[in-house]
Amino acid sequence: MKTEPTLQTRREFLRSTVLTSALSWTVPGFLANTFASLQAQAADSATQIATGRDSTILVILQMAGGNDGLNTVVPFANDYYVKSRPRLALKGDQVLKLNDSLGLHPALTGFKELYDAGCMSIVQGVGYPNPNRSHFRSTEIWQTAADADRFEKYGWLGRYFDNACSGCDPTVAIHIGRQMPQAFTAKTPKGVSLENPQSYRFISSERGGGGEDMMEQSFREMNEADDAGNSGGSITAISGPGMEMRGSALDFLERTALDAQISSDTIRAVSARTQNRVTYPASQLSNSLRLVARLIGGGMPTRIYYVSQGGYDTHTNQPGTQERLLRDLGGAVQAFMNDMKAQGNLGRVLLMTFSEFGRRVAENANNGTDHGAAAPLFVFGGKVKPGLAGTHPSLAPEDLVNGDLKHTVDFRSVYAAVLEGWLKTPSEPVLGRRFEPLGLLV
Repeated sequence: MKTEPTLQTRREFLRSTVLTSALSWTVPGFLANTFASLQAQAADSATQIATGRDSTILVILQMAGGNDGLNTVVPFANDYYVKSRPRLALKGDQVLKLNDSLGLHPALTGFKELYDAGCMSIVQGVGYPNPNRSHFRSTEIWQTAADADRFEKYGWLGRYFDNACSGCDPTVAIHIGRQMPQAFTAKTPKGVSLENPQSYRFISSERGGGGEDMMEQSFREMNEADDAGNSGGSITAISGPGMEMRGSALDFLERTALDAQISSDTIRAVSARTQNRVTYPASQLSNSLRLVARLIGGGMPTRIYYVSQGGYDTHTNQPGTQERLLRDLGGAVQAFMNDMKAQGNLGRVLLMTFSEFGRRVAENANNGTDHGAAAPLFVFGGKVKPGLAGTHPSLAPEDLVNGDLKHTVDFRSVYAAVLEGWLKTPSEPVLGRRFEPLGLLV
């Protein structure tokens, strides 16, 4: 009777086959065959050959906590805005005017310069039907591209990995931070999460974790992130909630090949290959984008980068907190985009922001705002259609939904534009159904 061969342990496997070539991106031949087999199994997907070395790159910036969109892109000439916010409303002579009725928060000088340079699109009124005011649930909806009444197992980027990245380098996606975003959760692991490539230890993706606990931990870490430094030293392979471990030899080889290729020497070498061309402000967000810029300049094969900035849950004393956060945001993004231009990569890199929801139209009694619904998001790059996209929601009381702005753009139309126009992959297998792509790109 035939017996199944005994698999080596991961430690034995790494010692005998991979560690002798830790600096190489080339895996042993039989592992390459494994990847070929995996690619053949997904032959019906739109597998992409291009990598971040020679194709487009997407950088996602999460503004965790629920940013107040009305005091970010300010309808200063709107009477309903002024009357709803007797203390918080910004006046026309305070904002950075975009036109006769809209202006940016005065702290966003970096955004205004990018806007004037034709490298920024402001998408107005972004949200989804039946909005949820829970930080955790609304973040989950954005991360998974789910309807408000459905729960998806995998993230929208995870489904992109599964549908379009079979056989891609395991570092097709990199998250800068401690807790892997749910957006990356996939059937097949892809990518890494790191804080500092100069000092870290490898953490196996088998540590697992997931579900609501992961989302809550992720939100709390991001919402504390603006006061924290990049002092950590860890790197982890993608896993996430619902990751299935089938236990077959193929799975073992696949996961071990992923782990094997993610070596500290390689990450360090790539991050050190190129120096930043511009000076960045001093903040955690700037540190994250500075690192992303070095990895791009150093030739990492990464297509997706993910960074975050927390602190936007401004229930009390909003003016000072939001001003500090937006100044940090504007300065960090401007430095990053200028770095891309200096590298000659401005036309290859697209940066997109999002926040789980906006704030209510009316201010509260604590000089702040409470959880709302629709809000703007921002897209930057050398290939964006500059200016305003979408329609600003009405602030008239009869047009509000429970005191919140009604969305005019479904966020999945933005995702569809990014998937089809930037990452060059069909959006329907990723988003589950057809969403008309918003016209964001030239």
